[in-house]
Amino acid sequence: MLELDPRERAPSRREQIVNAAALLFAERGYHGVTIEELGTAVGISGPGIYKHFASKDAVLAEMLIGISRHLLDQGRDEVARSFSASEALERLVAFHTDFAMTRPELIRVQEHDLANLSTSQAHQVRRLQRAYVELWVGVLQELTPSLSAPEARTRAHAVFGLLNSTPHSAGRNESPDAGAVLGRMARAALEVAPLEG
Repeated sequence: MLELDPRERAPSRREQIVNAAALLFAERGYHGVTIEELGTAVGISGPGIYKHFASKDAVLAEMLIGISRHLLDQGRDEVARSFSASEALERLVAFHTDFAMTRPELIRVQEHDLANLSTSQAHQVRRLQRAYVELWVGVLQELTPSLSAPEARTRAHAVFGLLNSTPHSAGRNESPDAGAVLGRMARAALEVAPLEG
């Protein structure tokens, strides 16, 4: 499983490899990184990678399937801990904004290297992503019962487009409040008011 918050515990060697690969693939592209370079990034020899993964393809698959699963699982957890649809949406916006701000390299790899997965692996990523979108759709429809599923889906995709654009501005954004700004913009795109209090 991809380790998204290394502050919680020291990542395993397998997680270190996936995290290093995310940074390298985001910078140079999947095909621009060798096994030797990946090994060097985590302090082992290139062939040492094969003690943990069968191939570079397997590293990419674990990365993209892992992040898709994490988004869905954490999104479900945010909704389950909410006392209302309004709070659930606030939690989802905050969670996805934090993800986009702290792990932009994963978004870049997803955008550029999904096509390098096998057909079955890409299908698994897409299935997890669809379930994540439908989680947002359900919350939006609970909040606004008159909202059709297609319109709710359109709003959710628009917010993902907004928040997931952060990798393209990384390094150029000097605002310490960028996350808060993005959160406000996301709520505006969803046409919901911020939670009072």
